[in-house]
Amino acid sequence: AESKALRHMFFAERQTSKIPGVPEDTPVRPIRKAAVIGAGTMGGGIAMSFANAGVPVTVVDTTQENLDRGLQKIKGNYAATVEKGRLAQAEMDKRMALISSTTNLNEVEGADIIVEAVFERMDVKKDIFRKLDGIVQPGAILATNTSTLDVDEIATATKRPEDVVGTHFFSPANVMRLLEVVRGKKTAKDVLATTMKLGKTLKKVPVVSGVCDGFIGNRMLEKYVQQSLFLLEEGATPAQVDSALQRWGMAMGPFAMYDMAGNDIGWEIRKRRAKERPDMVYSKFADRICEKGWFGQKVGRGWYRYEKGSRKPIPDEEVETMLSDYRKELGLKPRKMPDDEIVERCIYALANEGARILEEGIALRASDIDMVYLTGYGFPPYRGGPMFYADTVGLPKVLSAIERFQKGYQGSQWKPAPLLVRLAKEGKRFNA
Repeated sequence: AESKALRHMFFAERQTSKIPGVPEDTPVRPIRKAAVIGAGTMGGGIAMSFANAGVPVTVVDTTQENLDRGLQKIKGNYAATVEKGRLAQAEMDKRMALISSTTNLNEVEGADIIVEAVFERMDVKKDIFRKLDGIVQPGAILATNTSTLDVDEIATATKRPEDVVGTHFFSPANVMRLLEVVRGKKTAKDVLATTMKLGKTLKKVPVVSGVCDGFIGNRMLEKYVQQSLFLLEEGATPAQVDSALQRWGMAMGPFAMYDMAGNDIGWEIRKRRAKERPDMVYSKFADRICEKGWFGQKVGRGWYRYEKGSRKPIPDEEVETMLSDYRKELGLKPRKMPDDEIVERCIYALANEGARILEEGIALRASDIDMVYLTGYGFPPYRGGPMFYADTVGLPKVLSAIERFQKGYQGSQWKPAPLLVRLAKEGKRFNA
């Protein structure tokens, strides 16, 4: 099974660049200069990705203070790599020389691609795209690094929606291999082809996604996280959920992952979704953590505690007491949670949502969904990705587990995807 999974991964990576209707000989636009809007963690990592590939890049932010902080972080990242002996000092100097910075948005005028990497709010992003529309040269690609927002709506802020594309980098952007390339309704074929080629130049694995809330990876992750939080309500602890999934093969569990990414990011998304989808069911306990200002590693406390200078999660008794009180509020009696149930509920939630994404045409093929999880979310390569793993278990077995979960806690949240039901009945697989 491990050998099959690794072979699947090898061929799946080569499939991602095959896009129906966009032949491989589609002319591409030259990318000689890039610009990144936003000098935060994402913006800095994206700028490093360009510099690492030898592409000169201008970083723009509203204040000199933000720029100085961002450039200091970039310098620190390179210096750490030099210290480990993985990069020559001369190479670091060469890369740093490719990165310039400015507080003047007009200075992006000559860039061939502009990647917006600012705060995850629609009004902020549209305002930037409106301004860029009046500044950048014709034929420049306008890219947004949004992780969940509607790329088509962002494109309406410009008079050139055909030049707008989503480039969802993963944090840290200079390290993570995945690049979700989000194709808007009006994205031109040569813009898509150019962005896919650029992804390869930046040594990423570019995967095409259609427009929907969360695209491929984060839309599936929402279901995975929803289950992990329900498991806490039923009696598990964050450490138990994380260790069960880690032992199964995930690089880290959901709670350690959120502490690393910053709990405030998920909180911002939940607040937006509460307005857009008032019927959405999720555990409110994650909000309690955020209300205390426990945003994760960056503040030394989140789902876990962190000692100064250490990234090692330490289980927090106060969180467990809060959980216990929260269960009482809900009138829930905790039960002992078996590890295999934790794994099945979280991983099958991924595969089930993946089946919907496939059926809606948001992903081109099941193997693309697998690549998203293998290169962006720490899914174990020897299990081949969530769709391949479901194929390995057998879709009838996955379906019967989901039907069993429908009878349990928050069972109404388990609706088997029609594609999963059909393939299970026909004895077929996601990955044909």
